[in-house]
Amino acid sequence: MHSKEVEIVNATGLHARPAAEFCKRASQFIADITIKKLGDAPKQGNGKSVINVMTLCLGRGTNIEICADGEDEIIAVETLAALIQSGFGEA
Repeated sequence: MHSKEVEIVNATGLHARPAAEFCKRASQFIADITIKKLGDAPKQGNGKSVINVMTLCLGRGTNIEICADGEDEIIAVETLAALIQSGFGEA
């Protein structure tokens, strides 16, 4: 298992378009991917499910942990973390 903590930087957080983009990218990997909302009210969901990601209510400034378990776990986590850190072109 590989994981990395990142902060949501785009102004609108992971609303519909960025959540869909995140899940589309996550679905390209074989590894199981989990996204965890950190903080006072921690939650987690399937990183390949748009519904799961959107129900986490990941706004700007939210810290998350991206976890992957599988043969391509390292590249999956690093790719998805870079996508979050890029702000989906909105930051």
